[in-house]
Amino acid sequence: MSHETARDKFSAFLTEQGHRVTNQRMAIFEAAVTQKDHFTADQLLVHAKAIDDSVSRATVYRTLPLLTDSHVLREVDIGTGEKFYRPAVEGSNQVAQVVCADCDKIFEISAPFMEWYGSTVSLKLGLKPVSQRLQVSAQCIAFRSTGKCPNRGKH
Repeated sequence: MSHETARDKFSAFLTEQGHRVTNQRMAIFEAAVTQKDHFTADQLLVHAKAIDDSVSRATVYRTLPLLTDSHVLREVDIGTGEKFYRPAVEGSNQVAQVVCADCDKIFEISAPFMEWYGSTVSLKLGLKPVSQRLQVSAQCIAFRSTGKCPNRGKH
């Protein structure tokens, strides 16, 4: 979705949910949707403060659920206790995540088979799928052989 469409969607969502559209929330929105890769709440705080230095950590943590509930961001949990986020992209609902166990870098690949597989397996059990994810944890071959992960620091 375009930047403008996402902004309108988020603003409308805030209003519908009874929240105010504040400068701080919109700075967090701007910082989030311009990210090219996965990011954490603390990384988002740094980027949002560069836009509006009045943004607080608490406002970032309160705004992240609003961004995910409005489908502007996707939340990714790789099991480390820290959640990662990424701007939602239209048509990218069916993705598999491969997580480097050595540096926590998250790779996303298109996985169009997931919808078919989830529906097929669920229907055989008399169920209807409501969500699904495929996440693979993998070790870095280069790190195991050389001690250096080529993806380290590329978050």
